[in-house]
Amino acid sequence: MNKLNRRDFLRLAGGASVVSGLSLAGCASNPKTGSSSKKVVVIGGGFGGGTAAKYIKKFDPSVDVTLIEYQKTYTTCPGSNWVLGGLKDLKSITHTYDAMKNKHGVNVIHGWVSVIDAENQKVQLSSGESIGYDRLIVSPGIDFKFDTIEGYSEKDVGSVPHAWKAGPQTTLLRNQLVAMPDGGTFVIAPPPNPFRCPPGPYERVSMVAHYFKQHKPKSKILVLDAKPKFSKQKLFMKGWEDLYGYGTDNSMIEWVGAPDGKVTKVDVKTKTAYAGDLEEAVKADVLNIIPAQKAGSIAAATGLTNDSGWCPVDPKTWESTLIPNVHVIGDSAIQSPLPKSGYAANSEAKVCAAAIVDLLNGREPGEPSWVNTCYSLVGPKYGISVAMVYDLTKEGKIGKVKGSGGLTAMDASRRKEANYSENWLINISNDIFG
Repeated sequence: MNKLNRRDFLRLAGGASVVSGLSLAGCASNPKTGSSSKKVVVIGGGFGGGTAAKYIKKFDPSVDVTLIEYQKTYTTCPGSNWVLGGLKDLKSITHTYDAMKNKHGVNVIHGWVSVIDAENQKVQLSSGESIGYDRLIVSPGIDFKFDTIEGYSEKDVGSVPHAWKAGPQTTLLRNQLVAMPDGGTFVIAPPPNPFRCPPGPYERVSMVAHYFKQHKPKSKILVLDAKPKFSKQKLFMKGWEDLYGYGTDNSMIEWVGAPDGKVTKVDVKTKTAYAGDLEEAVKADVLNIIPAQKAGSIAAATGLTNDSGWCPVDPKTWESTLIPNVHVIGDSAIQSPLPKSGYAANSEAKVCAAAIVDLLNGREPGEPSWVNTCYSLVGPKYGISVAMVYDLTKEGKIGKVKGSGGLTAMDASRRKEANYSENWLINISNDIFG
């Protein structure tokens, strides 16, 4: 072997993520997987899992990364409300895993995970294939608590959609809105906290209102909310005033907060919602029920959830506090005050990816920080947002960095915010799938 000069050695060492002191701790054999390489398995290929898989390979190309995702394409929830409003089509927010495989070197498997064997550090697929890991990332998104509203169950989503997982449900709700007669009523029931994308239901209201204004101007929107207040409420209501007559006799939108607005029962056949303590009946032409939420089912089946239905983690590494060597990121994790948003999941994934690479290479993970911005469109040229930077407190919890963020100012340009919103979705989608 030819001798290496110092420059070549440092270049090669950096590319292989050789640890300080030339330690080979990160390459030691794992007695459970029987492998001498560093193996990471990621379950779920969305904003959290997709980002983590890609960035582990970027941070340390020597790590063997396997991403398991049952869908061959991924449709982003951000942007799905724009489809409902007629601003985009579903294809424009649907992405493949081609770059993940061909450009970034991630082994992508499209299949279902049937069992996570945490004791032996293996993942079992429904196909019978078993994959060992040194570190496992679980990013399964959300599932629904269908038992919280009487008369509404999983079998009813084909007629009364939730559309809170983008794809066929988005198309179904869009088609129902298109078929609705002018002068009809769209009733939407946002869920209680915590849930995926806190501003999302209200952007949906805005986008449907935009569609109605263009095509069904006699129609109305009734929001029956399980909460007494909601994210960016003043900004949304100001936008509804500016664009849709909110607060006037000609308002297209009516919002009713809890307790009067909390939907307790549904008659799916007649599309009737019953809200409040008196269970007042409201008949809809199109009914959109967004149920209460919990961590994705594989998390609960593995024992990663606590009594809240969500997954407790150490935010420094996003490792589960219940099962070692398993990390949970994205909507399923308990991450407050970080919201359950796509931007937050992307930020969490990068912190988790860096921490895992450090752990696999015998290094102490660094001090993390996170960023989140939630953009919303109230109209095609009317955007609003909320932003915040977070760091780790002395107590080891996630905390907001004082003075680092805030809401869109009342006198800020809504057109610019709309442009930021559209460009953010393009850029973050490329960051994950490009």
